[in-house]
Amino acid sequence: MPRNNQYNWGRNGSDTPPDMRSLEHTFQNMPRSPVEALEPARGVQPPQRRQRHEIRKRQKESGGYMKLFNGLMTFVLMVMIAVGLLFFFIKNQFDSPGPLEHSTVITISPGSGLNKIASTLQREGIITDSRIFVGSAIYFKAQKKLKAGEYEFRKHDSMRQVLDRLVEGKAILQKVTIREGLTSQQTVSILNNHEMLKGEITIIPAEGSLLPDTYKFSRNMDRQELIDRMQAEQRKYVKRLWEKRASGLPLQSPEEAIILASIVERETGRSDERDRVAGVFVNRLKRGMRLQSDPTIIYGIVGGQGSLGRPLRKSEIARKTAYNTYQIDGLPPTPIGNPGRAAIEAVLNPAKTRDLFFVADGTGGHAFSPTHRGHLRNVAKWRKIERKMRAAQKKRQAENLAAAGNGAIEKTGDTSEIAVPGLAVSGAPAGDGETAQTVPERVAIEEPLLKARARVDGVVKKTAARPETVKRIVPPSVPMPVRRP
Repeated sequence: MPRNNQYNWGRNGSDTPPDMRSLEHTFQNMPRSPVEALEPARGVQPPQRRQRHEIRKRQKESGGYMKLFNGLMTFVLMVMIAVGLLFFFIKNQFDSPGPLEHSTVITISPGSGLNKIASTLQREGIITDSRIFVGSAIYFKAQKKLKAGEYEFRKHDSMRQVLDRLVEGKAILQKVTIREGLTSQQTVSILNNHEMLKGEITIIPAEGSLLPDTYKFSRNMDRQELIDRMQAEQRKYVKRLWEKRASGLPLQSPEEAIILASIVERETGRSDERDRVAGVFVNRLKRGMRLQSDPTIIYGIVGGQGSLGRPLRKSEIARKTAYNTYQIDGLPPTPIGNPGRAAIEAVLNPAKTRDLFFVADGTGGHAFSPTHRGHLRNVAKWRKIERKMRAAQKKRQAENLAAAGNGAIEKTGDTSEIAVPGLAVSGAPAGDGETAQTVPERVAIEEPLLKARARVDGVVKKTAARPETVKRIVPPSVPMPVRRP
């Protein structure tokens, strides 16, 4: 080192002489302990000032993000806890017993919205809170499934039970029974008089287009809607049976089947002989014989009213009308009533029989015969039963008159025009003879008994003289073969 350097060390910007700096550096690199001398550690270089600033900045920023994240997570957790508590509260209220202290009935009108239904339920004291009911209905997606109707809610029904009942439509159902054989006019009259129905039936349905049954419906159902339902049920039932009908029937269409079924329905009320009565009419149609059915004559006289209210007269049997099957060939132009399921099935699957005649047997049923001779024997038996019933009827009437202290007898005119019950005058083609007919109405003939003239095989037998009076009384207790009105 040059000499002048040892004197110029202060000019180089250092306070320590060169030799001293070398010595200081030596001391800094010396081990501080025997352990460090044995295992020297790598020296840590102190970071620069800028590096330390950047590190502190990154730590500060990461710390802010963590604080924000922690705050957000805390908020979400609190919200979840609040929602869970609210859900638990609502579920508890939804499943808890309701405030209703006794069963009650309310009507949900058609077109009522969810809010209106909930308000009605709360106002009637069935639920505690309409808001909970609305929220639950929305949660279960049931707001559009609630059905109108008349509902009965029981004591302490929960909101869940109330909602389920409204969704399932478990309304109180009214019912109306339409008997087999009634005409469409009679059916409309029954529906118009039913207080639980509303609306007006403006047009009488076509005869035979309704299916008799017991129909259930909700309160305030439209009458025309029920008529439409009865017609739809009839079409569906007839279509199904028509496809399974027996072969060889003299019927060209389902409409003809309904016409014949309406006659069978009015001829007998016995379920065990419907198919046999249908078999008789089917056999007569196949042979070209006239049906000769009293109910068709009655319908031709009174139409949709259904009941004549008195026995048929000979002049009415002899009068030719579109419905008088004593005077016309084949079927009448329309049904004479609305047949039930059993009658329709009997016509489309009749009994396989040779019978062509039937007559009342005094037990509520009929005696059948394939020949005219056998039919006359059955008629004779019916005559004996008829005389006994009339004698018993006369005795009961006399007792009733004596008890009432009134011996007056209501006069109804000339009885010579009244057809003989049990055997109507026949207008059948030659060789067919007389068909068996049941008594069209329950009537009693006051003595002197009506001695009618019955035509048998073209021979007129006079069996009586000049009856004067006929009086209607209460139907006898002895069973008679009576057609239903």
